[in-house]
Amino acid sequence: MEKPRTGVYPGTFDPVTNGHLDIISRATRVVDRLIVGVAVNAGKEPLFSLDERVAMVEDEVAALANGDGSRIEVRPFANLLMHFVEECGASLIVRGLRAISDFEYEFQMTGMNARLNPQVETLFLMASDKHQFISSKLVKEIAGLGGDIAQFVTPGVRKHLMERVGK
Repeated sequence: MEKPRTGVYPGTFDPVTNGHLDIISRATRVVDRLIVGVAVNAGKEPLFSLDERVAMVEDEVAALANGDGSRIEVRPFANLLMHFVEECGASLIVRGLRAISDFEYEFQMTGMNARLNPQVETLFLMASDKHQFISSKLVKEIAGLGGDIAQFVTPGVRKHLMERVGK
């Protein structure tokens, strides 16, 4: 029997957006099992703690997984992405692309990751046209200034974000 294809979709998810959820949903079409890796990434000074981000992603992914928790798993990680991928037994890294600027950064990272482990492939998924402009950073900025973020995040994430920014 062939080993199930496991992919890792890494990110900070501060907070998880509809764009992230779109990539997660589409990634499940090409892997048997998807691990959403929530990165510590203290350099980005996240608004939400690691535990809060993991919980938000878990809540949102539960709706996508249709109760089948074996297909999508959410895990925190604080180490090198390639080490995390290897720990997960994954053979694929899933990355979402919104614009050319994303590609330049991701292209460089893919080259480095291939040197670290040539057995792990990177799959780029282009953001859907309705999600190409969404970024967690802009969603937080809009929320902080009292703007409507309903079209960018789920109602559950919106509630958490509005409570955090005090709106």
